[in-house]
Amino acid sequence: VSVLTGTLVVVAAGRRMRALAVLSQVRVGEMTSAVERALSSVRTIRASGATEREVGAVSDSARLAYDAGVRAARLEALVSPAASIAVQGSFIAVLGLGGYRVATGTISVADLVAFILYLFLLVLPLAQLLQAYTQLQTGLGALDRIEEVVALRGEDDGDEATGHVAPGPPPTTTHPRDRRAPQGIAPMLELDHVDFTYGDGTPVLHDVSFAVPRGTRTALVGPSGAGKSTVLALVERFYDTDGGSIRLGGTDIRHLARADLRARLGYVEQEAPVLAGSLRDNLLMAAPGATQAQQDAVLAAVNLGPLAHRAPAGLDAPVGDDGVLLSGGERQRLAIARSLLSRPELLLLDEPTSSLDARNEAALRDAIGAVADTTTLLVVAHRLSTVADADQIVVLDGGRVVAVGRHDELVAAGGLYSELARHQLLA
Repeated sequence: VSVLTGTLVVVAAGRRMRALAVLSQVRVGEMTSAVERALSSVRTIRASGATEREVGAVSDSARLAYDAGVRAARLEALVSPAASIAVQGSFIAVLGLGGYRVATGTISVADLVAFILYLFLLVLPLAQLLQAYTQLQTGLGALDRIEEVVALRGEDDGDEATGHVAPGPPPTTTHPRDRRAPQGIAPMLELDHVDFTYGDGTPVLHDVSFAVPRGTRTALVGPSGAGKSTVLALVERFYDTDGGSIRLGGTDIRHLARADLRARLGYVEQEAPVLAGSLRDNLLMAAPGATQAQQDAVLAAVNLGPLAHRAPAGLDAPVGDDGVLLSGGERQRLAIARSLLSRPELLLLDEPTSSLDARNEAALRDAIGAVADTTTLLVVAHRLSTVADADQIVVLDGGRVVAVGRHDELVAAGGLYSELARHQLLA
């Protein structure tokens, strides 16, 4: 009875232990996220006078993690005494009843000793098994959290491996808007009747069509939320289109493995993230085999030459977590230099001058103009001064293409672009 009772207690506690282990893992994850959020935005928090609120949020998450850990520890602390009681209780019961029967002459002392030895041979492994069961349940709780992460859907190149491509218009070799590509040669990039909606049901792009001729600069402009950055994300295949097709050099990008596609592209994000490490680590991320001369040339192109000599360590100087030791403009120019160093066929720039002053913007505009001789550019911009001399400007509004042309043509035609140019004193 003692062994059976202890076993039932341990099994019941083990089942509860798994649920508490999962809860503890969840709470610790939430606490870690809260701490990371606060540390990564500490300047914003201080400047906004939100220190106390953020401290409270981190403290609350830490308290919840502590409470979950204590609950799991209390339940785990119940298992060892329960197993011990099962062993000791069975021993006392056998010793008491056996002693009584020896006293009455029912069994001999030798029989009692043999029975006790058999009892220990049975009960001690059973106690170890019960303790192992609770440890297993704790481990399974942690495993459940790992499986949740593993089950998250990642990028899948399965369609490319099988040659299957979602329905879409067949590749073409010319485009009515391709005014500079030689006859019979496909534009570098084509969007053909592209539709896209985010997973939460938010529609973004509707029947978007335009071409980016080879060796030219094409700008995407329009108000915030028009879908400009989403176009770049679709070209990089961070998402796949819901309808229509995107072609790179005449080939539907869904025919290309993502790694092969991205090897032909350069991409500078709007936030221009810089990873912890050195200047050289960030610069060589996309082109680890670049020579020192190539590194110096690309840094000079984006007006970052002095940065390489600012510290005694040169390019091996640390940039701090998230590039905190660099200014916003320096982070952005470093991200552009990183992409230029890989010599991509198509360079995607998302707001490349948003953190630059007028002098550095002019220098970067000259660098972009120089690199356009060998690389096709697709630039997203809010500041029209950056792209006023682009070979082609595509105007997006509400997820639709509303105009395509050069700066002077679009200003003369009126409409949204003319309004944007007038507000920025470019009309």
